Amino acid sequence: MTSAGLSRRRFLRNASLAGLGAIGSGSFLAACATSASNGPVKQAAGAVTVQSNLSSPEAKKAIEALANAFSAKGGTKATVNTVASETFRTQLPSYLTAANPPDTFTWYPGSLLSGYARKGLLLDVGDVWQTMGNYSAAFRTLSGDGAGHQVFVPTSYYWWGFFYRKSNFAKWGVRPPTNWSEFLALCETLKGKGIAPIGMGAGGTTPWTASAWFDYLNIRINGAPFHRELLAGKQRFDDPRVKKIFDPWRQALPYTDPNGTAIAFQDATTVLLQGRTGMILTGTFFADAAPKDALDDLDFFQFPILDPAVPVAEEGPTDGFFASARTPHVAEVKEWFKYVATAEAQELYIKNSSGTVLPTNPDAKDNGTPLVQKGRKLLTDAKEITQFFNRDSSDALQPTADAALIRFIQKPNELDSILADWQTAAQKVWQS
Repeated sequence: MTSAGLSRRRFLRNASLAGLGAIGSGSFLAACATSASNGPVKQAAGAVTVQSNLSSPEAKKAIEALANAFSAKGGTKATVNTVASETFRTQLPSYLTAANPPDTFTWYPGSLLSGYARKGLLLDVGDVWQTMGNYSAAFRTLSGDGAGHQVFVPTSYYWWGFFYRKSNFAKWGVRPPTNWSEFLALCETLKGKGIAPIGMGAGGTTPWTASAWFDYLNIRINGAPFHRELLAGKQRFDDPRVKKIFDPWRQALPYTDPNGTAIAFQDATTVLLQGRTGMILTGTFFADAAPKDALDDLDFFQFPILDPAVPVAEEGPTDGFFASARTPHVAEVKEWFKYVATAEAQELYIKNSSGTVLPTNPDAKDNGTPLVQKGRKLLTDAKEITQFFNRDSSDALQPTADAALIRFIQKPNELDSILADWQTAAQKVWQS
């Protein structure tokens, strides 16, 4: 086995213990993924429709290349319908409950699978998994509905960190920090040079980016197990332990771009690339919107350790596909799933994208750049893996985080009432 394969397997062992989020807790459904109340699903010849949220230029090109390669094999064809990511997020429940829904969707595993599967909206693809070779038990568990059925096919995963342009750091005479004190010192230096040290991009349709700060501060100070319990409703947002994580965040606020809650993530990416901000906490997906000539200039550093006694956790979200239980093209959808699960397909996707994701197929190769190798090491060295706020909780809980965290950034002195209101809003979600 290659060293890359060993690294991937090590990541997956970590993920099996820690990366399952709310799938490993909370109530599990008793019904199967395709509810009998929907009636029998008829199979019919035709093209598979892929409803895709991969709307950034590089990602859109990559998913279309995948569909074209699948179609070129003869037989079943695949057509891609691309929708802006935030529109996709809000419309997904409508897509799945429509009388004639798209056949399959790009999205992610996590707690949302349980909710949709409970309603009989997701196609059981257990027979596809029987053809997927040596995928890890971690990915199998992550792709399940909690009741023994497979409803998701994972195709890639990625990492988070503070991304920056190497040329800018060199021009400014600064280096990546190795701890929180050095991080604050870096911010002070950049601010002294007239640069907004920290980009945010939590305005417009992307307030969820602020949740990355919450996730990382919580897993750095309270640890990943507490974080998962909190997002599953087993802990409270007004708990003193949660309040404690806002102390270091308050230290960083003076260094955050004052337009951080006014501009969307895409604009914050542009500002970073132009050198008007120094760094931004983000996942590698942001590189899909970066010009090709900027990719080699990108680097990242780990979110600084705040308490060395807390086992190090990192965000390592997984992406892939699930299908509607109402698709009339069951056989064709499963052929598509079998294809995207292959090493061939995942390497093709990486080749046509920005190349900053890691393949889930243990036999697939990533693009091997220093940036990707560094990202892989970050995940394989982690003791715990989390997914992201809404993936470890639910899409329904995300707006409560958005409201609370944006309010904190704008009015940090109201923290007590912010956390009290957050707990009240979250309780309504958990009880619904």
